[in-house]
Amino acid sequence: MARGKLRIYLGAAPGVGKTYAMLSEAHRRIERGTDCVVAFVEHHHRPRTEVMLHGLEQVARKELEYRGATFTEMDVDAVLRRAPAVALVDELAHTNVPGSRNTKRWQDVEELLAAGIDVVSTVNIQHLESLGDVVESITGVRQRETVPDEVVRRADQIELVDMSPEALRRRMAHGNIYKSDKVDAALSNYFRPGNLTALRELALLWVADRVDEYLTEYRSEHRVSTIWGSRERIVVGLTGGPEGRTLIRRAARLAEKGAGGEVLAVYISRSDGLTSASPKELAVQRTLVEDLGGTFHQVVGDDIPAALLDFSRGVNATQIVLGVSRRRGWQYVFGPGVGATVARESGPDLDVHLITHDEVGKGRGLPVARGARLGRARVVWGWFVGVLGPVLLAWLLTSAVPDVGLANDMLLFLSLTVAAALVGGLFPALASAVVGSLLLNWFFTPPVHTLTIADPKNIVAIAIFVGVALSVASVVDLAARRTHQAARLRAESEILSFLAGNILRGETTLEALLERVRETFGMESAALLERIDETTPWTCAGSVGPRPAEAPEDADVDVAVGDHMALSLRGRVLPAADRRVLAAFAAQAAVVLDRQRLQREADRAKELAEGNRIRTALLAAVSHDLRTPLAGIKAAVSSLRSDDVEWSEQDQAELLEAIEEGADRLDHLVGNLLDMSRLQTGTVTPIIRETDLDEVVPMALGGVPEDSVELDIPETLPMVYVDRGLLERAVANVVENAVKYSAPGERVLVSASALADRVEVRVVDRGPGVPDEAKEQIFEPFQRYGDSPRGVGVGLGLAVARGFAEAIGGSLDAEDTPGGGLTMVLAVPTAPERERPKQPDLPTAAGS
Repeated sequence: MARGKLRIYLGAAPGVGKTYAMLSEAHRRIERGTDCVVAFVEHHHRPRTEVMLHGLEQVARKELEYRGATFTEMDVDAVLRRAPAVALVDELAHTNVPGSRNTKRWQDVEELLAAGIDVVSTVNIQHLESLGDVVESITGVRQRETVPDEVVRRADQIELVDMSPEALRRRMAHGNIYKSDKVDAALSNYFRPGNLTALRELALLWVADRVDEYLTEYRSEHRVSTIWGSRERIVVGLTGGPEGRTLIRRAARLAEKGAGGEVLAVYISRSDGLTSASPKELAVQRTLVEDLGGTFHQVVGDDIPAALLDFSRGVNATQIVLGVSRRRGWQYVFGPGVGATVARESGPDLDVHLITHDEVGKGRGLPVARGARLGRARVVWGWFVGVLGPVLLAWLLTSAVPDVGLANDMLLFLSLTVAAALVGGLFPALASAVVGSLLLNWFFTPPVHTLTIADPKNIVAIAIFVGVALSVASVVDLAARRTHQAARLRAESEILSFLAGNILRGETTLEALLERVRETFGMESAALLERIDETTPWTCAGSVGPRPAEAPEDADVDVAVGDHMALSLRGRVLPAADRRVLAAFAAQAAVVLDRQRLQREADRAKELAEGNRIRTALLAAVSHDLRTPLAGIKAAVSSLRSDDVEWSEQDQAELLEAIEEGADRLDHLVGNLLDMSRLQTGTVTPIIRETDLDEVVPMALGGVPEDSVELDIPETLPMVYVDRGLLERAVANVVENAVKYSAPGERVLVSASALADRVEVRVVDRGPGVPDEAKEQIFEPFQRYGDSPRGVGVGLGLAVARGFAEAIGGSLDAEDTPGGGLTMVLAVPTAPERERPKQPDLPTAAGS
């Protein structure tokens, strides 16, 4: 059975019209004869959305009872039995009620897709898992309901439902999203223009990246090599010289002129000559481009202009930024330079900017060397100089400037031999020496036009010429080879230094390192394979690129790392000279993999150490703090049972009261220990529902004397969205702690107020207070600040209170009380306006 297709309507905020657009699409499909049903749609009492449900078949929801409350969720089994062609499923990131078929609604959707049912769904940008921290920094709200990005990315269609912040706020003001009593709070808090603009930008950029992925896949599948300027991508060509910073800043300004502009800085290590690159300067430029939001790349290329153009076309760049050459005027006799060559060969689809800078014309740090690994054009020119050059020189000397003397003729022919060696290497130079000696004998050594030599001195001269020519050619060729070797080693050392620096700084993950390998050597894919021994199959520890090799024998290039690990690349066969650097990459990849595994083991060891510390502290608490009330109970019971003393009724009452107090204290201590154990093991499951704060807080004060607390909870506070039991326990622990440390005769103030999308409960005492450096320490388990006497508790009250607060989506922090003392601030989310209880997407709004 073919898998169903998923279509997602993505929005920046509640109220932009995702559910409305989904229902409109359903009506269009029904008009075309498609079998379409509503599996689950939440209209949130919005009239326009509710009207759109008319005429659509709705699958009955499944009712679930959980801890005395009734909830409704999508009935996956009923939808599967109905087997429609298309199912509408609202709020993809929703968390199902415990006891449901799946934990998350997107898992329900996966089942429908696997059954061949097409699904149309909705989600807000703030519910994407990777954007949680960004959204929290913008809105101050941590989204507790999220959906993995990959689930949304796998959708067959993603449609952005967009609306300007001003239009959305007008829709809000007209009452089309929330009821009138919620409008003012929403407009002044979550729906502020700045928040909406930032969320809208996040949505637009995320969809743009997704479109870019589609475009890259399409270009790769259809082998499109020309540039499609769908967005501005600016490649900055760096030489490692001081002008690079100017080029990067200029490119960043160009990118800012177009929405979604991207800067890619690339440094090409030459393998056929020395460069003037400074590793320190490259590191500075790399940091600069990353600070400006761009990326840094380093590749190896024999032909710098060609490598730069290949890289630019490979990333679908639209512009190249280069600096005007630092060469002096006379150096242009060796060629037009990289900038002119790139501009000439870039074609009409790639703009080239040549940027002036302070280093123009000041010369290079090192001369450009000519390597021995010569291209076809260099070899052809070498043979032309070596063979045709002497012929042309002989014609020139015999016709235009005759009688310059045999010695001068020999020097001119010797110059051609040196030029042939410089251009084409050893063999063209040898040919030049042979042809030159024959031409000297034929045209310039008496008797002319014969190969005989009359004067013995001329025989010696010709022999010396041939020897000198061969020697000079050999020396020049050897120097070129040494230059090439030095350049190659320089390029390799730059790559390895850059690689080692990243790893030492801990900036490179295994995938990033493999991507660097793939990019540096121009490969299609790279994978790090490993196996336990020779008899077990290979497994992939990490890979990048399409179709990574599943075994070393499937790769074009593989480098062994030890006995049971190999770096495998697909794309082309690398020359032997490149394998040395590749071996270093492979070794570093193994180091990175080991480091990641060691880090995970260290994290596990840290957790075990923390658990061991908790157990040790627990044993200490049991051995002392729990034995103290037990000792009091034991003493009182023994006294009552004693036959030696006749206790009065008053004495008996006091002993019984002591037993009761000790039992209550023991119950409290054991309760905190059990609560901390639940928090440490992650077994706390909050039941979130709407609750009145003025019903919970008074019940939390039962464990303290009546005259020790002053309560100020306004009745006008909005409902909070919490687990009632956990909130009560958190407030009780905080209040008991405040009463314990308050000054004699001072009452603890418990007040509450609404702030944006939260309600803050403030517990204010006038005790000794806590310095700033210890405000976090008091929330750690088994910690008691200052000179607290033993026997007053095990130091778990505030730790349990914070754990419960975070479990219900709130927070607990300590502040100084003006005038002395400590104020505990317990912040919990307000309840959204919704038809049924559900963990909130947003503090003041939820859903589509």
